[in-house]
Amino acid sequence: MSDFLNAGPNVPSPDPDAHKAKHDADVRNYHQKGITGFWRQVTDLVIAVGVLAVIVGLCVWLF
Repeated sequence: MSDFLNAGPNVPSPDPDAHKAKHDADVRNYHQKGITGFWRQVTDLVIAVGVLAVIVGLCVWLF
């Protein structure tokens, strides 16, 4: 039987500077690749949304 009162092991807190480091890396990437890097990310997002829409459409059509 599980012990619901036991919170379990302590989870280490996330790195507080991780978000800023990711943002800085994205900014550096945009400066190096220019607008083509931005459009590549936009097209990747559109493709991902399209794939999800097809999956949802198939599920609605089948069920």
